[in-house]
Amino acid sequence: MNETIPKETFTFFKNLEKNNNRDWFTEHKKEFKEIETEVKQVYNQLFEKLNKHDQVDTFKMFRIYRDVRFSKNKLPYKTHFGGSFGRKKPELRGGYYVHIQPNNESFIATGFWEPNKEDLLRIRREFEQDDQDIRTIINKKAFKSVWGDFVGDELKTAPRDFDKEHPAIDLIRKKQYIFTKKYSDKEVLSSDFIDNVDSSFKAIRPFFDYMSDVLTTNLNGESLI
Repeated sequence: MNETIPKETFTFFKNLEKNNNRDWFTEHKKEFKEIETEVKQVYNQLFEKLNKHDQVDTFKMFRIYRDVRFSKNKLPYKTHFGGSFGRKKPELRGGYYVHIQPNNESFIATGFWEPNKEDLLRIRREFEQDDQDIRTIINKKAFKSVWGDFVGDELKTAPRDFDKEHPAIDLIRKKQYIFTKKYSDKEVLSSDFIDNVDSSFKAIRPFFDYMSDVLTTNLNGESLI
């Protein structure tokens, strides 16, 4: 039987949005901790489901406290739950993220949020050399019906040492390779939410398998691990 997100989650965050201060949160902290425990059980069950078809070795549920030291937004608390799942490195690359927020702002995301400089260059060089494999994967109907198109930051023009007229420049100029999928509040609270998330993440595998192969080999196809 699937764990479910308690409906009190959205009620609590809506109230927190109106009372985002330490006094109010301290007064309602016990309620928050009870909700957090239930939500964490959902994330833990998803971790188990993911490991039936992938190798996920890290899971992190982010704290509600915001780091306001370098932010213009000084509100002390987040008004959402977020959790990330990392695949077994070094051979498997990519990760999963689940974001629970009221007012139909929940979503899941997957891909490569902040590839390091070396990985980003390797990906770009691969697309420069051959972009047909990646396009075949992300344009398949079964894939696109779940994940749509890439989202994320990109350069306005070509990266240094790349031809701005290259046929694959639309892929090369990206700084992130991310896919997202939104959920309504009703969908998040349903009993099949966790199965839908798991199924969606399973659909990303052709992309992850390809990118893992790219990031563990050089341009000659020789293993780096």
